[in-house]
Amino acid sequence: MLDDFFIRALLAGIGLAIVAGPLGCFIVWRRLAYFGETIAHSALLGVAFAILAELDLMIGIFAAASLVVVLVYMLERQELMPIDSLLGLLSHGALALGLLTLSFFPTFRIDLHGLLFGNILAVSKQDLLVIWLGGTIAIATLLWIWKPLVAATLNEELAAVSGLHPDRTKLIFGVLLAAVVAAAIKIVGVLLIVALLIIPAVTIRPFSASPESMAVRAAVTGLAAVVGGLYLSAQIDTPTGPSIVLIALLAFVLSRLALTMFRARKPQNP
Repeated sequence: MLDDFFIRALLAGIGLAIVAGPLGCFIVWRRLAYFGETIAHSALLGVAFAILAELDLMIGIFAAASLVVVLVYMLERQELMPIDSLLGLLSHGALALGLLTLSFFPTFRIDLHGLLFGNILAVSKQDLLVIWLGGTIAIATLLWIWKPLVAATLNEELAAVSGLHPDRTKLIFGVLLAAVVAAAIKIVGVLLIVALLIIPAVTIRPFSASPESMAVRAAVTGLAAVVGGLYLSAQIDTPTGPSIVLIALLAFVLSRLALTMFRARKPQNP
């Protein structure tokens, strides 16, 4: 019989994977990996904010990540610098400010290892409720903005001319991403969040015929990585976050090998 903490960990991972899969697809399509890293690095600043305001860590992280999303949105519109330079500035600035602020609380016990690499086995029933309730809201919101977000990904100018409000849609997408980062802290940690978002989407991309099918398959791939990673962690006593990402990476490697073999066997046209 599985222990309660393992069941909670499994349910938390499944809830996150269902949301992370479709969001990860847009990160891959729009080449926003560095944007995801920037939001993830703001997590430590969110921890410091939560301590100062005496809030739950997840709320503090979501607030800080959302603030970074809004800053990126506003500064990008000003066209003061290239987007990669802007993301680098905000990413490392938020990380440095977060670490500096945390240094002023030497007596406050902070599990830095858990923040960096995750500890899904420490997920509580309250965390589980927040993940699933927030995940349901996130999926509903993503379905609402799906059409304009896909249109903006294909051609932002055409989406604007068609009245689909791509700027507003991008901002909503960024806030959704901030929510996933806040929820994923306990599962894979700050350093591996973007990997959980990107790897399932990249793995399944060559086998998908439409955006919708890729989103569903990415969610299923992420779910399989969570289940496999938790099983691996339980069997050989490894950290849960890296184990989940390692299984996802293994799925990527196997998919590429299968794709290479399929293309090698496919008869060439004369």
